[in-house]
Amino acid sequence: MKKNESLGNRRVVVTGIGIVSPIGIGLNDFWRGIRSGQSGIDRISLFDASRVACQVAAEIKNFSPNKYLDHKTIQRSARFTHFALIAAQEAIQQSGILNDPKQKEILEKAAIILGNGIGGLDVYSESQLKLYEKGPSRMSALTIPKMISNEAAGNISIEFGIQGLAHSIATACASGTDAIGLALNYIRFGQADVVVTGGTEAAITEFGVAGFCALKALSTSFNDQPQKSSRPFDQDRDGFVMGEGAGILVLESLDHALERGAPILAEVAGWGVSSDAYHITSPDAKGIGPAKAIDLALTNAKMNPVDIQYINAHGTSTPTNDPIETAAIKRVFSSYAYQLKVSSVKGMIGHCLGAAGAIEAITCIQSIRDHFFPATINLENPDPLCDLDYVPNIGQPGTIQAAMSISLGFGGHNSVLIFKKY
Repeated sequence: MKKNESLGNRRVVVTGIGIVSPIGIGLNDFWRGIRSGQSGIDRISLFDASRVACQVAAEIKNFSPNKYLDHKTIQRSARFTHFALIAAQEAIQQSGILNDPKQKEILEKAAIILGNGIGGLDVYSESQLKLYEKGPSRMSALTIPKMISNEAAGNISIEFGIQGLAHSIATACASGTDAIGLALNYIRFGQADVVVTGGTEAAITEFGVAGFCALKALSTSFNDQPQKSSRPFDQDRDGFVMGEGAGILVLESLDHALERGAPILAEVAGWGVSSDAYHITSPDAKGIGPAKAIDLALTNAKMNPVDIQYINAHGTSTPTNDPIETAAIKRVFSSYAYQLKVSSVKGMIGHCLGAAGAIEAITCIQSIRDHFFPATINLENPDPLCDLDYVPNIGQPGTIQAAMSISLGFGGHNSVLIFKKY
């Protein structure tokens, strides 16, 4: 930390982005899909979904890890780790660190803070079946190392020689957002100059889908129209659609980024968190918890509500979430809420759980960079309780100086990030 930087006040910027999403692998393909309103949702192909009520999901289609990773890495890690490694490679490459003369020194001092909600659910499912059918002696010796959620961070550390902190954060659907927020603070307080952060998830298995179906959380009315199934803020929504993928960001202190001539994509302005202290799966109907996190993020960023032009909403397409989130936004922004653009990209990419907040943070950054408000697709019959401007169906051009990303997770976890133009 430089002498002229006061503790806790270092500015933090984004210098690299990498993404694996249901509408494209790589930032360019992802953003092209967002701009065009492309849906990545289809009938489930990762397993035989005939026994579950929800038969649609946003999968990474035709995914071949051997295009990106060596055979040994593939064999020793789970799908969620594959996604994280591929996204991290793109993000670190874009940051310019891999071409920096001080590459080794920078990476040795860097940290990793990664969000993940569930871990290697595919490994768990396969191993559990093998245990019951063939006995414990037939289980792979790598079952636990592949399954546990910290292994994505661990494998990124091994791959790139990152020797600082390597932590995994699990706060359900707020995991990716919380990871970025903690990375922000880690740099602000001088504990690292560079943090690789974000979220990853791969939970589209029969076990995962059946579990969420048992909660009555997933959409079941659009199995024959998969691309219509995720419809945030629409009156006909009936549940969320599971997605998968990873979003990875390289965060740096501004001084460190400037010193090495790194590309600066956006500034991370603030982070706010709260807990509902209400119910393990249902949010408080008044939206007090999310509103508190929004307000804290604005305070942390030293910004006023009128400084925000765009909100990337959690917008899950569940009957419960969407009106409560709307109420929370109105609670903080008051009449200005009706001048904001608010949208949810989950109609395109589904709900990527622990990766959702990271992918949606990237959406905010790209919105600022590209002067574009992403659409909420499938918003055909607006819910009267959801009465804001959700950018229905077609994205819109517009100047964005600052964007907010909201994530709300089971357990009452509320997490909000603010990004602004650098």
